[in-house]
Amino acid sequence: MTSSAIAVSGLRKAYKDRVVLDGIDLDVPAGTIFSLLGPNGAGKTTAINILTTLIRADAGSVRVAGHDVVTEARAVRAAIGVTGQFAAVDELLTGRENLQLMLDLGPRNRVTGKRVVAELLERFDLVEAADKLVSTYSGGMRRKLDLAMTLVGEPRIIFLDEPTTGLDPRSRRTMWSIIRELVAGGVTVFLTTQYLDEADRLADRIAVLDQGRLVAQGTPEELKRRIPGTHVRLRFGTVAELDAAALVLPDAVRDEEALALSVPTDGGTAALRALLDRLDAHAISAGDLSVQTPDLDDVFLALTGRAPEVAAK
Repeated sequence: MTSSAIAVSGLRKAYKDRVVLDGIDLDVPAGTIFSLLGPNGAGKTTAINILTTLIRADAGSVRVAGHDVVTEARAVRAAIGVTGQFAAVDELLTGRENLQLMLDLGPRNRVTGKRVVAELLERFDLVEAADKLVSTYSGGMRRKLDLAMTLVGEPRIIFLDEPTTGLDPRSRRTMWSIIRELVAGGVTVFLTTQYLDEADRLADRIAVLDQGRLVAQGTPEELKRRIPGTHVRLRFGTVAELDAAALVLPDAVRDEEALALSVPTDGGTAALRALLDRLDAHAISAGDLSVQTPDLDDVFLALTGRAPEVAAK
């Protein structure tokens, strides 16, 4: 059974009369990507600050990497890495010097440190730019260097706070590949993002936070199935086949031009099996079948009452 990298129970935080987190429960299995979503002001940053020992909660239990964030804060910090919304790199240093600086702050010896720097530069495709000033780097290169600096201490859990904000599509995909490689190596990633397609592609589980409360948790597919609008789309080869299927499925919406029917469903395997059995009982076969579900933008809007706010690129 997979152990918990992060376990949160009854987490509460308020600033005077304003409740920021109101009884949050989370469980993040080790070696997975967990995404916390929510509109601006929902409490995401406060939650991360508590999980990373930067601030204390008013109530609740929080364990990260098996350690209590209050009584074992030093052990928690030794197990985690944090990459914020803006690259925390020194523009007056080279990429190599930035990595070396992080090494100098840790316990590694010089021989091991040089090997680690070389490996990270290679891993993040920064070898050619290693001895150039970071002020000359593109936004994507800075984000890669920032994440590389986070990995110097070999953290078991990494907090990524909107890691691809402002990046071009190619740089975003590169970051996604790096994140997946980290998780494949056993690292746990706690991700916040305003790009819902990013959470959909990367996250094993998602929690949606709104006004300090968790309003939903589950896999991306589980969350999308909660929103009305899921349907099975059946395409047929002839008008006769379409007519026959429409008689069997009177609730379906007909698309004459595409010779297709859209059948409302919950998207589950039982409903899909029942639909196919109905067609089979009447010797009707669809040429193409697909399950169409709402996307995470639809989920976000339904749960929070507003569209996601994405920072300008």
